[in-house]
Amino acid sequence: MNNMSDEHRQYKVLAWAFSFLKEYDREERVAELLLQHHLKVDRATFFTRMQEPVSPEVLSAFKADIKAHIRTGIPIQHLTGYEYFYGRKFYVNEHVLIPRMETEELVYHVIEKVKDSYKTDPVTIVDVGTGSGVIATTLALEIPNANVVAIDISEEALNVAKENAAQLKANITFYQGNFLQPMIEKGLKPEIIVSNPPYISWQDEPSLSDTVKNFDPALALFAKSNGLAAYQTIIKQIKSSLQQTEYIYFEIGYDQKEAITRLCHQMFPENNMECIQDINGNDRIMAISL
Repeated sequence: MNNMSDEHRQYKVLAWAFSFLKEYDREERVAELLLQHHLKVDRATFFTRMQEPVSPEVLSAFKADIKAHIRTGIPIQHLTGYEYFYGRKFYVNEHVLIPRMETEELVYHVIEKVKDSYKTDPVTIVDVGTGSGVIATTLALEIPNANVVAIDISEEALNVAKENAAQLKANITFYQGNFLQPMIEKGLKPEIIVSNPPYISWQDEPSLSDTVKNFDPALALFAKSNGLAAYQTIIKQIKSSLQQTEYIYFEIGYDQKEAITRLCHQMFPENNMECIQDINGNDRIMAISL
């Protein structure tokens, strides 16, 4: 009886999951996050209860999720239904890109630009290709003087973004459309445009992990023209119809700095451009002053 009890203690359940995940070349950290989720405890509480038993119901659900992740690569965020971004909990599903840490850095630099250049003056910011709405919602909550607009071509993605904005009480205007087209049609004039658009080339699809290519929506991942098509469209739209824009912030692929620099210089020869590296030392953000 004691042996059975030991096998169901939290640390034993975790050890089983670690071993199982390692055997199939999956990240071991998934075990901690999933077990915390099923136990409904925070990280600090989780580590103080290692000797406590896990109930049969929790154990069954946890093991099912671990096996599903190993078998298919389904992201942990699709199993739990959420991801944290900039300290807040966001709902996610198969219709949106799972937020990445690098995108938090993009948001941080936009916030710093507003503090520096606009202070408390009103400023309109548009998030192009909003997906789950993490960028737009975070900017709306972190910048009280911002009028935030979020655009996506996907109705399903917009539904997720609207739910997140409502849950977190962020005041955002949402439009469905192709990149900046809704702004152009409505005659809106944003000072800042921010976007984490699809930027992976279709040729790179075979090299992606199953967790990414089989579960993140292709619409949010891939772009034609070697991954540059979205940037080309956005920059052309700004050049033709939104010339009052003052700053553009793009998240980019680690190897796209030179191509996007050329593209921006062609359209805006006088622009001031800075490429900012992420925490891993990769080129990640293009900050363009027009």
